[in-house]
This record gives sequence, structure tokens and C-alpha cells, in this order.
Amino acid sequence: MGVYNVHERLLAATESEVGALIDTLSSSDDKLWAQLGWPQMEFDRPLATGAVGGHGPVRYTVAAYVPSMWVRFAFSGPRGFHGFHEYAALAVDKEHTLLRHTLAMDARGPARLGWPLVWRPLHDACLEDSLDRAELACTGTVARPAHWSRYVRLLRGLKH
Repeated sequence: MGVYNVHERLLAATESEVGALIDTLSSSDDKLWAQLGWPQMEFDRPLATGAVGGHGPVRYTVAAYVPSMWVRFAFSGPRGFHGFHEYAALAVDKEHTLLRHTLAMDARGPARLGWPLVWRPLHDACLEDSLDRAELACTGTVARPAHWSRYVRLLRGLKH
């Protein structure tokens, strides 16, 4: 099953300001990855091509990294996730930048059922929380904060 999932936010910030958020991923000063009980993004070394890690049960390797612009992570788990996810800072004009997260993968085996029932709702909620953090870091406010659906709240409640 092919999966193509995109989350993006237009931010009133320069490309370098938004790109700097990408550079903080998995650091002690991470300004981009979702917080509020989401598993932390962690690697075996600072963010760089070849770093191995992930968040929670989702495992990946940094496949490519252009500082302050783009990072791509190639999945190694869970079983059945074959593809990547990435963040990119895309200049719209001198004062606005689109922060885009893209997930592209082939879901095989148990992931064919797990992706739509469990992983996608949690992924979507986590990414919207991440984009809220980016907006807050760039502008000091969040115009329309993300809200978890009842289903996401139920799934998150099951893990405890």
C-alpha cells in the first residue's frame, strides 16, 4: 500500500529562521519536534547523515541532511515501513517560509493494517503539534492550534 502524507505550515519567518529549527532536531534545545508526551526524537549522535535513532517504536537513519534546509530519514522500523519522512524549509518570499513534512512509504505486511488504524492518526497529530511548535518559535504565537481527535486521545490513552 503506497502512503504519501504531507503536513505543512506557512510561517512568517525567513528560510534561514525556519531552517534553523530543523537543525535543532533531537538536540537538548529541540524547537521543532512535538513534545507533550510524544516520544522524543533521539539519535546515536548529533543530527548528521548516518545518525541512527528514531522516536518511540519508529526507527530510522538520517539518509540526507542539508543544514538549515532539509533532512530526510529512511525507515528501518516498525516492520513493514519502507520509505522515508523528511522536513524541508521552502522559501516563499523574503518574509515567509513553508515548513513541510513529507512521509512517503510503502506499507507492507502488518503495516498495511496498522498504518490506517493506528499509525496515521498518531502521526498526523504529532506532526501538527510539531508545526505548532515551529510557528510558536518563529512568531511567538500559534494562530490555530492543533487539536487531537477523540480517536487520537483514545489511542494515546491505551499506551498508559
